[in-house]
Amino acid sequence: MKKLITLVVFFFSFTIFSQIRGKVTDVNGEPLPLVSVYLEGSITGTTTNNNGDYTLEIKNSGNYTVIFQFLGYKTEKKKITVNTLPEKLDVILLEEQISLSEVQINAKENQAEKIIRNTIANKDKNTNKLAKYTANFYSRGLFKIQNAPEKFLGQEIGDLGGGLDSTRSGIVYLSETISKIKYQKKPKKFKEHIIASKVSGKDNGISFNQADEVNFNFYENSFDLADAQMISPISNEAFAYYTYKLAGTFYDKNGKLISKIALIPKRKNDRVFSGFIYIVEGDWAIYGTDIKVSGAQVGIPMIKELQIKQNYNYVASIQGWALVTQTIDFKAGMFGFNFDGRFSAAYSDYNFTPNFSESTFTNEVLSFAENATKKDTVYWNTIRPVPLTQEEVSDYKLKDSIKVIRKSQKYLDSIDQKQNPFKLLDVLSGYTYKNSYNKWSLSFSSPIENLSFNTVQGWNSALEFNFNKRLNDKGKRFNAGITANYGFSDKKLRPSGYFSYKWNNTTYPILSFSGGVTTAQFNSKNPISPFWNTVSSVFFERNYLKIYEKTFAKVAFSQEITNGIRFNSSIEYAHRKPLFNTTNYVMFPQKNVSYTSNNPQEPYNFSTSFNPHTIWTLNLGASIHFGQKYLSYPDSKINIGNRKYPSLYIGYQKNFGSGNNQWNSDVLYSQVYQNINLTSWGAFKYRIKGGFFLEKKNIPFIDYAHFNGNRLLLAPNSDYLTGFLALPYYTLSTNDKYGEVHMEQNFKGAILSRIPLLNQLNFHLVAGAKGLFTADNKPYSEFSLGLDNVGFGKWRLLRVDFVQSNFNGQKENRVVVGIKF
Repeated sequence: MKKLITLVVFFFSFTIFSQIRGKVTDVNGEPLPLVSVYLEGSITGTTTNNNGDYTLEIKNSGNYTVIFQFLGYKTEKKKITVNTLPEKLDVILLEEQISLSEVQINAKENQAEKIIRNTIANKDKNTNKLAKYTANFYSRGLFKIQNAPEKFLGQEIGDLGGGLDSTRSGIVYLSETISKIKYQKKPKKFKEHIIASKVSGKDNGISFNQADEVNFNFYENSFDLADAQMISPISNEAFAYYTYKLAGTFYDKNGKLISKIALIPKRKNDRVFSGFIYIVEGDWAIYGTDIKVSGAQVGIPMIKELQIKQNYNYVASIQGWALVTQTIDFKAGMFGFNFDGRFSAAYSDYNFTPNFSESTFTNEVLSFAENATKKDTVYWNTIRPVPLTQEEVSDYKLKDSIKVIRKSQKYLDSIDQKQNPFKLLDVLSGYTYKNSYNKWSLSFSSPIENLSFNTVQGWNSALEFNFNKRLNDKGKRFNAGITANYGFSDKKLRPSGYFSYKWNNTTYPILSFSGGVTTAQFNSKNPISPFWNTVSSVFFERNYLKIYEKTFAKVAFSQEITNGIRFNSSIEYAHRKPLFNTTNYVMFPQKNVSYTSNNPQEPYNFSTSFNPHTIWTLNLGASIHFGQKYLSYPDSKINIGNRKYPSLYIGYQKNFGSGNNQWNSDVLYSQVYQNINLTSWGAFKYRIKGGFFLEKKNIPFIDYAHFNGNRLLLAPNSDYLTGFLALPYYTLSTNDKYGEVHMEQNFKGAILSRIPLLNQLNFHLVAGAKGLFTADNKPYSEFSLGLDNVGFGKWRLLRVDFVQSNFNGQKENRVVVGIKF
């Protein structure tokens, strides 16, 4: 009975509130998507879907004037008398007749430039009319794939959610979001509260369709798009990046003259747009945009083309123009995958006189209504402002039915039975056994992947066994594992193990236990990877890795204690023992080069580097992210930071209980770091570190402050601010006070794009400076100049830097290559 009543209510509400329906096409019968459809006297109503279908809600029968508006087409007004429900109204839109007058053609001054200058001069006036508002936001995301490969890197891809046809083409992502947004210009604030969110085939219903992610405001000088800061065609600096040409003019439904202006980038790879911007003369406001940008310009080479269309409407109450629809279309492809997709958005029910209070805007910029991701089909059919296409309806039906099946134990067990069988080669490549229904897995690692070489252990490898168990969908889980490392030269097995437990994905409290026997680098930040040490040792006879043996037991705990502040702590008991070289194996012996000892302080002293000892180590620290913004999802919290302010880390380390007071120590340390967006000039980032020992003592070298050096031709880390590019690894380690400075300016295309021929390569100029200051030593400095985004086509994985270091008057020049993925 309840289901019957629900069905009756659904059909009743559908009839009452969705009374005018139809299709909008062009003169050739092609459907027009994202056409604004609204009643005269209002500014928003609904929009057509990808098939040109629309449904306009009205509450009463009677006489109406329905307006159909779409960029590039003449606005159509249709008078209609609604008697029967629903009323059908199909419309054909004619292309706008864009024309140039003889005066415009013969004008000595570039008319387009004059219009753009007026628009720039009136930006504040126009945006002040939209200084604060609330609105309803609806967005739909759709990804399609064509001829998907069956395997990738030897692994079966599957049916990508069940939406592929026999040609392995179809919808792989479909989502919708309905939310309420709040905006304030000064100080700039934005907040979104999601009322309903749906993803085809998914239980959690959390989509990518967030209003702030697609808030492309062309009135701003620049805005983020993908991985780039794009320069607006009406930026204050726009004339340095764009050439403008008047394509024609026309009059809108209110008799206002609209100028269509072509955007022509001055340089191919600048962070700019091509296409058209439409300006309302007299108001000097944006009427619409129809622009394109390439993947190279936004910093994502796999994107072939991205297109943004915006439609604005006149609001009489504020005598201004408000955004009503926006579409983002893209084509992308890589590794045999070819996608195209669209994110469409509609803004409605604007209120330009909201009553905001001090508590309206907080650091929480996104929140979800209760059960927002659990709304059923009946709810969506009554609230959805833009009708689904038949393809979308079919995708929802198919994947919702598949979803039920694919959650069942029978189905999940069948998938596990297919993937779990053990193969002989798994002994070398690694193996995972899954129980998907009960949410646990057991795996062991590949001994080949863990194979490495150092002069202490010789060739060595590790076998790792891991158990993972997910306890709920809110982040509660635990994992445990054991590792057995064996050195073939020192003939020693070193076992260790760990256990980790996490309670939730909101404050991320994590408790972990670990212990056993292991080898550790003297610098606990591990500046040298086992892989690159293997390469440098076996091929070039340079053994940079310096290690000691540690038998230990450790407990660690970390948690976000309030937004922007995360506390971490650990205490460890360890017995430390020096290790010695046991092999001098090298594949290609080098002239005038030989292995050094395992003593980082005295590389050519092959005696012991320190006396064996036991010690306790306590670490306390806090990460502080000032002004941190965050997204509140139903089951998690996502921190997004705030570029306006730096982040700070403060730490304290105490070594005690060694039995020798001279070996005990206390050190305070901190670091501050920030990434600053410089719009058209790229990005600047810095990291400043410093610390001091409360008392200078003759402590074990392990407990000195060490700095991340580098003697390889390859950059040791993708983050160039965590260490130095040419510093010897342990030369300037200290048991006194110290400070580090790391700075880098990535100009993106700001400089090289202005140089003929070089601008065709789309390389990015990068400049860096680093300094290290330690007690009793002269300062060490590095200056670098490099090229980022090096490669060809979609493959831009390299960065090349020329580095000059200076210490004690000695200069060294090096070239360092970085690889990024």
